[in-house]
Formats: sequence, C-alpha cells, structure tokens
Amino acid sequence: MLTASIVVHNSPAPQLEKALECLLRSDVSKVYVIDNSPVDTLRCVEAIDRRVTYKHVENRGFGAGHNMAIREILHDGDYHIVMNADVCWKGDVVCGLLEYLVSHGDVGMIAPKVFYPDGDLQYSCRMLPTPADLFEKRFLPSGIIKRRMERYLLAFHNHDEVLNCPYLLGSFLLFRVEALRECGIFDERFFMYPEDIDITRRIHEKWKTIYYPAVSIVHEHAAASRKSFRMFRIHLINMVKYFNKWGWMIDKKRSAFNKSLLKNVSFIPQDCRPQGRG
Repeated sequence: MLTASIVVHNSPAPQLEKALECLLRSDVSKVYVIDNSPVDTLRCVEAIDRRVTYKHVENRGFGAGHNMAIREILHDGDYHIVMNADVCWKGDVVCGLLEYLVSHGDVGMIAPKVFYPDGDLQYSCRMLPTPADLFEKRFLPSGIIKRRMERYLLAFHNHDEVLNCPYLLGSFLLFRVEALRECGIFDERFFMYPEDIDITRRIHEKWKTIYYPAVSIVHEHAAASRKSFRMFRIHLINMVKYFNKWGWMIDKKRSAFNKSLLKNVSFIPQDCRPQGRG
C-alpha cells in the first residue's frame, strides 16, 4: 500500500491542485491533505479524486501535520510519501522511486533529484550541518564561505549518481513504513525546518537513505525565512532545538556520518558541474 501526505498553510489552490495532479497519476491509494490554514478554503481539493482526504487542523507545525497522516497508516502501511505543495513533475516519478525502494530492502527512505523552476539544480542531498554551516550560510557573503558551502551542500558531488546520504531535503521523501515504525515518525518539538534533517539521520542510523537522481522534480522553494522576520525567528528557534537535541560542537554521530559520506561522494570537476544552489 502506497499513501501520501501534503501539509499546507495558506497555499494557493492552483499550486496544490498541480501537486495533487502529479501525485494522483501514480498508484497511490490515499492522499492526505493536512491543512494548517486559519480557514478551510482548500477543502475543495477533496472533490478532485476519491483518493484525496482533506483534514483542516490546528497548526502544530509541518512534522506534526504529516504525523497525523502517518499515524493512520503506521501499523499496516507499506510506503508513504511526504511532499510539499510547491513541487511538481512530469512523468511518473513515484514509480521510479518505488521500484528502487522495493528492490533494495536495506533502504529506509529515498528522494529524487530536485531542480528549481529556472532549471538550476537544488542541492538536496547534504552533509549533516554544524552550527557554523548554518550560521555562515545565513549571515556571511557567499564569496567568503564558498568553499565551506560547497562542502556542506555537496556541490562537488556528481548529482547524476546515487548516494547514501544522512540529510535529504524534505520537499519530497518516500519512506518505507517499516523504517518509520523502527526509527520513529517526525519529532514534533520542531515546528518546522529541521524536521527533515532529524528524521533522515535517525533512519540513516539503521537503514540506507538514498538520493536517487534517475527521476526528478521541480521545487519552487519559497525560502520564507529569508523574506519574513517571523519565519526567520521560527527557523532560528527550531535550529536551536535541533542542536540542543543532537549536540552543538560535539556530535559524534554527525562526525561519523559525514566522514563516511565524503568517502563515497563521486567528485566532479568545477567546470563539469551543472548550475546549482542550496
């Protein structure tokens, strides 16, 4: 059984409908739309297809919203997609990811290659961040931190090759439900932002977490925390919670995962890399 969930908050109806159209082309048996918005104006999407279940709920955060859907399928589900409303794709991305997951029993989660709408590559497989990585990425000029960011974002990796990675960006993730049962669902102490880092590293500890570039999606990536002080504050608070959980300067698992990752990265020369950004 394949299920999916999309958590929305004041998302434009056409954007959500486009995401659902892409998703419903696959063999997904049920799609949960979890709406954290103040009003339920998106309820109309339930009429798109009988497989769509709409839930208008209190806004307890991104991970908590997805957990509402995951808890319903946790005991008897097989595979579950977590995705944003601001993604779309051509063809059947889900089938390609699912085939890989089914044929590789040691894989707990998998994510596709990601592009921005302008065609630039989005660096969606990354090292586990240190506090310095995130601070410098946010506050220092790109020219000063270029080499450090290339390392953190794995810009030098050949993004046409499969990679077992401890941090997969959460715009589209396909989970083996068995891995969620073993490793836990989203940590609801994080309202939003680091929940994808946290769940990837927990699953990575016991399963492979695969970046799979044979299929790709387009992600609009609004980067709300760069445009809104309120979202920046939420981002900052939740990253503090993340480092409080896993460790600030000392995080032995982070060090071990990143060291192992760099051994398996397929380096590509600067002049052969596609245009990309984080």
